[in-house]
Amino acid sequence: MAEIIKAKRSVIPACDVSSIEELTKLVRATCDVKGIGAYKVGFGLALRYGLPKVCETIRAFTKLPIIYDHQKAATDIPETGELFASACKDSGIDAIILFPQAGPETEKAWIAACKKTGLGVIVGGEMTHPGYTKSTGGWIDDDSINKIYLIAKEAGIRDFVVPGNKPDRIKKYAALLGDCKPVFYSPGLVAQGGEITESAKAAGERWHAIVGRGIYGAKDMTAAAMELTKKLV
Repeated sequence: MAEIIKAKRSVIPACDVSSIEELTKLVRATCDVKGIGAYKVGFGLALRYGLPKVCETIRAFTKLPIIYDHQKAATDIPETGELFASACKDSGIDAIILFPQAGPETEKAWIAACKKTGLGVIVGGEMTHPGYTKSTGGWIDDDSINKIYLIAKEAGIRDFVVPGNKPDRIKKYAALLGDCKPVFYSPGLVAQGGEITESAKAAGERWHAIVGRGIYGAKDMTAAAMELTKKLV
């Protein structure tokens, strides 16, 4: 599959704002900053305005990839993957994030459906917040997370979400997936306590930092983006 982001490292603004006006300000302030690699859109804007409108707004300023994070996609039956994939592709989305917590058959089917439409596919297994895995008091079996990543790798996926505020876990997944030369994407930075420099070292050569409040919550979003991209090296 083609690379989603050509740069080996970048910062991806997470567009978790509540209005088109705020999205416009965020993209306008950051799209020309060297080191910005893509924009990640979540369900908030998608539900309120629709993905076509959101993509149209971003495209008015930049040709950078638009990644859709459904929060969380691939948690339905296998057959609905095609419906999801076609809706995203037709809306102007370039790549999607899947967190396939509904089992291996759904994971395989949704990956196949998204690949068929030409969408880039990024697969996540572990989230950033406490109380997610069984080992930390949550519901998700720790070994199942490994299986999520390995099934994705077997399906030809090379792009993975790993928690940016847990460098030790990033190292674990880098070792688990190292033979496929993975590209890692990490939320959980800045506002959630993760440090870009530390996480970048753990992730290896190809890594993209997903930053939300650390950029859109700043008084000067351009300056915040520039400061964060400096930490990628």
